[in-house]
Amino acid sequence: MMVSQWWNAGLMESDSMKRAGWILLILAATLLAAFLVFRTPDTDPAAMRAKYAGPPSQFVTLPDGLTVHLRDEGPRGAPVILLLHGSNADLSAWDDWAARLKDQYRIVRYDQIGHGLTGPAPDGDYIQAAFAGTIDQVADTLGIDRFVLGGNSMGGGIALAYALNHPQRLDGLVLVDAAGAPVRREGGGNIGFTLARMPGINRLMTQITPRTLVERSLRQSVSNTAIVTPASVDRYWEMLRYPGNRAATAARFGRKREPFTEKAVQNMAVPTLVMWGQEDAFIPYAAAGWFAKNLPAATSVSYPQIGHLPMQEAPDASAADLRRWLGKLPLTTQTR
Repeated sequence: MMVSQWWNAGLMESDSMKRAGWILLILAATLLAAFLVFRTPDTDPAAMRAKYAGPPSQFVTLPDGLTVHLRDEGPRGAPVILLLHGSNADLSAWDDWAARLKDQYRIVRYDQIGHGLTGPAPDGDYIQAAFAGTIDQVADTLGIDRFVLGGNSMGGGIALAYALNHPQRLDGLVLVDAAGAPVRREGGGNIGFTLARMPGINRLMTQITPRTLVERSLRQSVSNTAIVTPASVDRYWEMLRYPGNRAATAARFGRKREPFTEKAVQNMAVPTLVMWGQEDAFIPYAAAGWFAKNLPAATSVSYPQIGHLPMQEAPDASAADLRRWLGKLPLTTQTR
């Protein structure tokens, strides 16, 4: 009797293991099929250059070997404004400002490492110092000695970090809804960036990045949703999928970020214009107050009913405010 019970129990256990094995196999096959169905492959670099790198785009190889996609417009001898876009954007974020300011200023903007048509860093380094180092290399390669440096979101945080370490090179600093203030956001945010900070999920996003996710993230970042057009969503989506950019995004968001402190910025003498959309759901308007309070040479302007991208959501007003502020500064004209 005992032998019979043992034998039957063994058969039942064997059947259970087989069923579990089949379930796991079916689950794995289902997941593989779902991956193949929903996977969004990288875009083709040649096609992206043909689509997005028409005149006045150029590709410049820097001393460290990185080839950057940039645009350099306006009079050669005019004061230079060098602009840094935000996370997962590209140099086109500044199209409206360039169109409104290049009559009087030399406007330089480029796709930062891990973004746009510049693509990933050759060494895989995405610390803030690496982004700041590219600023120097771009300026040196273009023969620019001193300039006004501006940045939006991530680009604003990089711009401020650069200003703290290289104030002698700057005539002015422009922070547009900039990252880095020690101000906590309550609610709101951006689903794409939220997922990019989640371990495991961010790696999955290097292969599966639906266009609908990109569109939703962009809509959550702005108040003036008129700028969320099919063409703008396509550009964000296609640039994000440029080979290496999604992995770069995962690497950037996987790093711990330290906010600026009052002590770090309180002696920064570079004239600074703080520009902010009052309805920014990503970096709250309170951050503008922190920068204005703690940067000694700061001037602040804000925009009602505007979100995270004032240079695109309110191009006329923001460009006019920038022009007025620049008119009060002793700007450097270029000699090279």
